Amino acid sequence: MTSAAPRAAKAGVGLRSERGPVLGSIMLTTALIALDSTILATAVPSIVRDLGGFSQFPWLFSVYLLAQAVTVPIYGKLADVVGRKPVMIFGITVFLIASVLCGLAWSMPALIVARGLQGIGAGAIQPMGLTIIGDLYSVEERARVQGYVASVWGMASVLGPAIGGLFSEYVSWRWIFFVNLPLGAIALLALHRRFREQVVRRSHRIDYAGTLLLTTSCSLLILGLLEGGHAWAWRSPTSGAVLAGALLGMVAFVAVERRAVEPVLPLWVFRRRILVAGNLVALGTGAVLIGLSSYVPTYVQGVLGKGAVEAGFALGALTIGWPIAAGLSGRLYLRIGFRDTALVGITFVIAGSVLTVLLGSGSSVWVVAGGMFVTGLGMGLTSSPTVVAVQSVVGWERRGVVTGTNMFCRAMGSAVGAAVFGAIANAALAGRFAHPTAAVAGRLPEDVDSASLALTGSDPVVVAFVRSALLDASHLVFVALLVVAVLLAGAIALLPRRTTQLVFQDG
Repeated sequence: MTSAAPRAAKAGVGLRSERGPVLGSIMLTTALIALDSTILATAVPSIVRDLGGFSQFPWLFSVYLLAQAVTVPIYGKLADVVGRKPVMIFGITVFLIASVLCGLAWSMPALIVARGLQGIGAGAIQPMGLTIIGDLYSVEERARVQGYVASVWGMASVLGPAIGGLFSEYVSWRWIFFVNLPLGAIALLALHRRFREQVVRRSHRIDYAGTLLLTTSCSLLILGLLEGGHAWAWRSPTSGAVLAGALLGMVAFVAVERRAVEPVLPLWVFRRRILVAGNLVALGTGAVLIGLSSYVPTYVQGVLGKGAVEAGFALGALTIGWPIAAGLSGRLYLRIGFRDTALVGITFVIAGSVLTVLLGSGSSVWVVAGGMFVTGLGMGLTSSPTVVAVQSVVGWERRGVVTGTNMFCRAMGSAVGAAVFGAIANAALAGRFAHPTAAVAGRLPEDVDSASLALTGSDPVVVAFVRSALLDASHLVFVALLVVAVLLAGAIALLPRRTTQLVFQDG
């Protein structure tokens, strides 16, 4: 196995002495985009009070996720054409400009547009961060370093709602966005000064048609999944038109990419066994993460009646186990291979999922945290080796594409998971509310959206019924997560038993 410094020199990136500041910058920018994914959750009431547009506020989350997901593969291709540094700097710059616009927003539509611009910037940051790690660090080191980045993402995601609540209550919700500026500027300056790469310049043909079709089809798909059942009914003509448009756009995209000289998303990425398996694992990982981060706090607060701090503690155990296992996975996959390491990891994920399925109305927060810790151990042993595996079989000139595709699949997994788990939970709650017991008939909230208000009421019978309904909904989501974990095991089994340093030279 080659050492880090010779590999870095060969790839045209900075030497070992510069890796610390660059990694610090990557971790800092990762924390910023993770925070901005969740920090608005507790600030929405303050934002709506100042700007109005209550019916429009879900777009603050949807448009951010949408813009981030559809731009990831585009940035991945650009990184292999012009280099990682300009793409990363562009993403950070756009993110910071958008943060200023968010903080200065004068209306809800203006804030939504600025959030979309933020998503465009965020789409470059995470995949470029992982690609740069792949350039700077050897195969032996990557799992440990990616564990650091994953833990930053997890902790920032958990702390986001608490920080948002503190800003909106004691300062102003606008500082949620302004605080990005000094932190982002530090990261930008460190990358500009410390990260060096040498890119061989040659003429390129930009795949405009493929870029447009990929953006359009993925936008329609994520839009349909996020808004279906909310903005319009699943069986409505609008839902059918949006999803049909996504399907037609994807078919057209495949046809265009087959003829493109330099496709934005080369189809060979979906024909190589190890890359297909790695992308399927990323898809499932995204679904598991969005399911846990959305419904573990709901269970702890809504069913167990605990506070936000205890809910954050329970979910935060996931981010403790993840980096520990990711750091150990580097030694493990060098001995037994990427696939077997990931199979050990998925065993822990399945065990953690079983623990969540067994949770009841009287479970302890410590039991929830234990399940999250076990799941975190499994994710560290599963996610890190598969990312390293897909990066290890391509050269520098293709690493951006395969890493970007992997992150794109994770984002799509989160989008699909959010829609599916949300539909499961909403259906369970609607079913319970439609058939109330005699003791609470006529005393329940008018709709499922108002269920959380009933938990703060003074009627103990209604509170008990709502908690029971939330338990049923959470339980079904946890069962679905267990199914996803089992399917992840099947995806991991597709990985070759031994992965050599084979570099794909052709398409």
